[in-house]
Parts: sequence; structure tokens; C-alpha cells
Amino acid sequence: MSGDRVRVEVVRAWPRRHLSVRLELPSGATVADAVRECGFGLEGVAGHAVYGEAAAPARVLRDGDRVELLEALRMDPKEARRRRARR
Repeated sequence: MSGDRVRVEVVRAWPRRHLSVRLELPSGATVADAVRECGFGLEGVAGHAVYGEAAAPARVLRDGDRVELLEALRMDPKEARRRRARR
């Protein structure tokens, strides 16, 4: 592969399934570029990460990066723990 392209993977996951697509983008491509090109519906996407670390849309990708599409929290984690403790 020449230096003017990067290969990345974009992943969107739910509790019981996931989608994954591999893309080849121009060198200098950003998280936003990968998200735009992945073809996934973006409803419910609240943020992005690269290998589990929060990433701004303007972050430049490196060859081999995995971009993760993050959903908004459905419930505050503290409230979820309180509800479990009450049961």
C-alpha cells in the first residue's frame, strides 16, 4: 500500500450485535471522514472513539485505526447502580 492511503475499520455496536466495515481512505483522513464514508445510520450516535479512547471528529487517522461509534448512555450509571441495589 502506498503512503497516500490509510486502511481503517469503523465499528458500531449494540448490546447483542455489531456492524463493522473496513475502509481505505486518503492519507490525512479524519474520524469525521470515516464516519461519513462508513454507510451506517448515525441515529443515536453520541460520539466517536479510536480504540476505546474518545476522539474528536477532526482527529487524523493512522493506518490500522479502529473508529468506534458510541451511543449515548441510556441511563446515568449511578442511577443504574441504585436501581440494582434496591432489587
